[in-house]
Amino acid sequence: MDIQLLRGPQIAPHIDDLARLRIAVFREFPYLYDGTLDYEAEYLATYVRSEDSLCVLVRDQGRVVGASTALPLMDETEEFQQPFIDGGWEPARVFYLAESVVLPAWRGRGLGVRFFAEREAHARRLGRFDWCAFCAVQRPVDHPRRPADYQPLDAFWARRGYRHHPELHTEYHWRDLDESEESAKPMSFWLKELGR
Repeated sequence: MDIQLLRGPQIAPHIDDLARLRIAVFREFPYLYDGTLDYEAEYLATYVRSEDSLCVLVRDQGRVVGASTALPLMDETEEFQQPFIDGGWEPARVFYLAESVVLPAWRGRGLGVRFFAEREAHARRLGRFDWCAFCAVQRPVDHPRRPADYQPLDAFWARRGYRHHPELHTEYHWRDLDESEESAKPMSFWLKELGR
């Protein structure tokens, strides 16, 4: 596997591959996301515009099989900043870890650990952040599309040093696979003190 670290405008040539990867992986539970290439291109443009964003891009024999993105929380949308403002946090001190997506055949090879390590190291190099944060969708345990063998990632995140902060929550809108239109999905945040 080949792993590249891309910043800001360097991400632009990879938008189509990233969009297809995100759509494929986020169709799975718990996201159940019915995405479009147009929406994904618009979403990913946020990372192209942010000079301090990072994309960890993974290729195998030229094919994009995994990726992870991050950027300063101040470069994210209001939906992601507002819970921190309301909770008395300083958004300018938070580095936001967006998604980590890996195709099924490439899971279990340490990419998830590498994604966290690379994004945290990038935040430390930037030198102005006290916290790393990400958010996760909250689905009920009895959700009808929850696979019988589904394993939440909470324990994996906790081993990386992240702690769930359910008081920091927001909603994000997308269309589930079985929905005719978008609906609000509850999201809550996990945080880790960055240290030096």
